[in-house]
Amino acid sequence: MAINKLDQMFEVLKSKEKKRLVAAYAIDAHTIGAISGAIDLGIVDATLVGDETTIRKVCQEEGIDVMKFKIVQEADEMKATTLAVKLINAGEGNLLMKGAVTTDKYMRAILNKENGLMNPGSILTHIAVMENPAYHKLLVCSDMAIIPAPDFKQKLIISNYLISTAKALGISRPKVAVIAATEQVSVGMQACIDGAILAKMSDRGQIKDGIIDGPLALDVAIDKESAEIKKLKSEVAGDADCLLFPSIEAGNVFYKTHTKLCGGELGAFVAGARVPAILSSRGDSELTKLYSIALAALTAK
Repeated sequence: MAINKLDQMFEVLKSKEKKRLVAAYAIDAHTIGAISGAIDLGIVDATLVGDETTIRKVCQEEGIDVMKFKIVQEADEMKATTLAVKLINAGEGNLLMKGAVTTDKYMRAILNKENGLMNPGSILTHIAVMENPAYHKLLVCSDMAIIPAPDFKQKLIISNYLISTAKALGISRPKVAVIAATEQVSVGMQACIDGAILAKMSDRGQIKDGIIDGPLALDVAIDKESAEIKKLKSEVAGDADCLLFPSIEAGNVFYKTHTKLCGGELGAFVAGARVPAILSSRGDSELTKLYSIALAALTAK
């Protein structure tokens, strides 16, 4: 059965083998609090890499039992992040999480050619699963934070990441909308051309396990009435499970509109590395980080 609410991930995970999370430079209350909550829910075990004295102090101040974590001592921010990646590569974790480390250092450790988490030919993309009060189910979206202007090859890879994430949520045949400014195939707009090619590849079975249509403007992708008014015949229109954005600006604006104006919640992670990598902002709430942990655990091998 498909997961329609973010909190439903917790119950699904309880029936699965527990994953081990490794948190890079996990010395802040929000990160430790979210991981503590995930452990209490029974969805992960956790290793915190960071300064043990600081971690113990935060746990004492927040009323968290420090004994529920495995702590690996490393006080330096970059060294702690590198060590967290090393633990993943050594098979001591199934998912990685960003703590108080800056995003550039976190990404640098993942992308390191010798000791990082990348396989040859792979790319990273930011995936968010959004629960919006105005939509009838969850939306799986990309890319909002990593690839500024994805080319066709990158969109093809992202579409497969979107499909695999949606399938982890129990959606048997995810519907992917390739977003552009219009649903008309305009040869002057690269987003339209890319959307049309991806849709045709999907029709011919070159992209498996999902249904892709594009180009689709946002209104027809998520609003059935708009699609009917425009007389658009599409299995995806008005019922999309996934949105593939044409640029980081489009994705990022949608992401922040969802959270800041619509009162929506989400979980997010970075796909494309050997394990899911949680890239929550240091300003994200504990709940957002908790949903992100659950989402990463669902998608982890």
